[in-house]
Amino acid sequence: MRETKIVYNDSVTRYFIFASILFGIVGMLVGVLVAAQLAFWQANFDTSWLSFGRLRPLHTNAVIFAFVGNMLFAGIYYSTQRLLKTRMASDLLSKIHFWGWQLIIVAAAITLPMGITQGKEYAELEWPIDIAIAVVWVVFAINFFWTFKKRNEKNIYVSIWFYIATIITVAVLHIVNSLSLPLDFFKSYSIFSGAQDALVQWWYGHNAVAFFLTTPILGIMYYFMPKAVEKPVYSYRLSIIHFWALVFLYIWAGPHHLLYTALPDWAQTLGMVFSVALWAPSWGGMINGLLTLRGAWDKLRTDPVVKFLAAGITFYGMSTFEGPMLSIKSINALAHSTDWIIAHVHAGALGWNGFMAAGMFYWLIPRLFDTKLYSKKMADFHFWVGLIGILLYVAAMYASGLTQGLMWRALSADGTLTYPNFLESIIASHNMYYLRIVGGSLFLLTFILMAYNLVRTALSGRAVDGVVHVIVEEKQEEVSTKRLLMSPTFCLVVVGLALLFLLASKSIVQSFLVLFAFAVLIVAAVIMVSKKIDRPGGKSWHEALEGKPFLFASLVLVAILIGGAAEIIPPLMSKDALSFQHAATPYTPLELVGRDIYVREGCYNCHTQMVRPLVSETMRYGPYSEAWESMYDHPFQWGSKRTGPDLQRVGGKYPDLWHYKHLVDPRSTSQGSLMPSYAFLEKTNVDFDTLSHRVKVMKQLGVPYTDADIYLAPINAKDQAKKIAQGLKAQGIRTSSESELLAMIAYLQKIGKDHKQFSKEQP
Repeated sequence: MRETKIVYNDSVTRYFIFASILFGIVGMLVGVLVAAQLAFWQANFDTSWLSFGRLRPLHTNAVIFAFVGNMLFAGIYYSTQRLLKTRMASDLLSKIHFWGWQLIIVAAAITLPMGITQGKEYAELEWPIDIAIAVVWVVFAINFFWTFKKRNEKNIYVSIWFYIATIITVAVLHIVNSLSLPLDFFKSYSIFSGAQDALVQWWYGHNAVAFFLTTPILGIMYYFMPKAVEKPVYSYRLSIIHFWALVFLYIWAGPHHLLYTALPDWAQTLGMVFSVALWAPSWGGMINGLLTLRGAWDKLRTDPVVKFLAAGITFYGMSTFEGPMLSIKSINALAHSTDWIIAHVHAGALGWNGFMAAGMFYWLIPRLFDTKLYSKKMADFHFWVGLIGILLYVAAMYASGLTQGLMWRALSADGTLTYPNFLESIIASHNMYYLRIVGGSLFLLTFILMAYNLVRTALSGRAVDGVVHVIVEEKQEEVSTKRLLMSPTFCLVVVGLALLFLLASKSIVQSFLVLFAFAVLIVAAVIMVSKKIDRPGGKSWHEALEGKPFLFASLVLVAILIGGAAEIIPPLMSKDALSFQHAATPYTPLELVGRDIYVREGCYNCHTQMVRPLVSETMRYGPYSEAWESMYDHPFQWGSKRTGPDLQRVGGKYPDLWHYKHLVDPRSTSQGSLMPSYAFLEKTNVDFDTLSHRVKVMKQLGVPYTDADIYLAPINAKDQAKKIAQGLKAQGIRTSSESELLAMIAYLQKIGKDHKQFSKEQP
């Protein structure tokens, strides 16, 4: 036994905190701008770089990955070192992680306004940046797990459990969803298409919220709330139930984003059931956090840190009640694609993530700079004004969303649509868009005040690194890779996954039988391993498991793979699972490039291409969408928000002249439209030289193009563009046959035409 001095690496924590605050302000500023663009269409400034379709992904990525990402890394680095009583394994890897993540954020801030995007919500970044994200994440994971080998605390605390789940699951989600085939350095196509791509995307999208915006913040909650109130967490047993139930159930819930779509009913129902089940463990975590306050209610009145943490946990509880509620089909039919979902998301992002970040920052900065908070009154002001801002924002969006949902569904006494013009619902929501700007601006103001308060706090002190003296054994237990690879759990994971992938393609029923057998094997492995663990002092099996972090991590991997495999593998391995009754007609080369322009301009942010099988929707738009219609869409474009009408049946509905006028001046054809002008497309030309390569890449992805289609792509595209240009010329519109605007018109005229053609062929 010997005593040793440990000096923590707190500089990396300081870096991440100030990066989080900086990018938080930037992300929220962009958020206020895009909110203004929905209230005042003129705020798009008639330029491509600053249009809503390009800035909205910048806003979401800045808030999620720049603001919350840097915040969670700060919390993880600070708490992990203290919970393991050791310095992070590598200062170099910590620096690479920090600077690598900031370079990724800068790359996103440059490429997204340029229209360099994959067109998948929360996963818009193109393939070189996706690779960089994976590399930096691996660097983070190596540093994190390497630190376990150096730890001076045998058992891992509950916060570490959530960090482990985050690191493992985010890696799996990001790698699978980012699989794509590059066209060039700035453009790629998802290897998945249509319904398959939608399933993978929302498996990723929902669990990005779960394992990037929730689990690490829960780990932070379990560390900083007890620290702030100077009391232990309320219930250790409840934290065990909370963790394992959350990790296992969350991964199944993604399909609730695709209710009433062309996704198979079994997948939709599965997502709904597991989403509803999530309510219990989520509230278990909320209760555990709030009851940690017991006996410390005075701090809730007087300490701004505790106010922020308590309010953040409360918003977590509200969001995790509303999420399962919105996954119930009858409620989802009303709320989906409306501003109600925007309210739900921002209650979580501003209330849960924003307030937890503020509470953590106000607690950390004085300690990291060995001083007192510059202004407690300013922090209190931040809390109350920020709370008012959140409430104004979500109240406005709840009112707007409910208005939209009810107006879309409203039927008159004779069975016709009460509001046949879609834009009537948007016009009715307009006043709420003004209120949203006020709420968002107030919240932005409070973050600027927080930045000032914390910078003044830092300047009043000096940067210090935490120091602790620990008693360590001369010979510490080594966790060898060989031992991990030979563990029963790991071997059964490998064998089980191999069987699952081998048999999943034969039928859905067989896939589930294999999955059930796989789960039984895993449970047996857990029992086998837990029996072999020594339990000195009468420790429970879970307490003993906490001393085996690599085994713990392997069980987390198993938990998330079971749900992921159950939902994703059957549709990916078998097109029969998606009920492809017909084969869609591949896009012509001009339609293909027009579709790429549609994706580049972010049109999916305001328009869906998914008519749901609801009476009001089929009356408004036409026959409901089927899976086969989007079978050649890489990526899918079903969308999730309707600020404009659904476009699934727009092909052939209007003449080319209408589309031309609508794109150049949307108000000329659709009074009250919030859509920005796309007149700039008329001034940019299609690069016909790249069309053969585009078609060739699509053929590699399974689209049935012939060699002649590839060779003749530029010629065929020019011929189609000339026909459109000639038709417009005959109606008094002179425009270049090479402009991107004509390619966009060609794509819009294609959407839904296959369904009309097959409907005519039916007897």
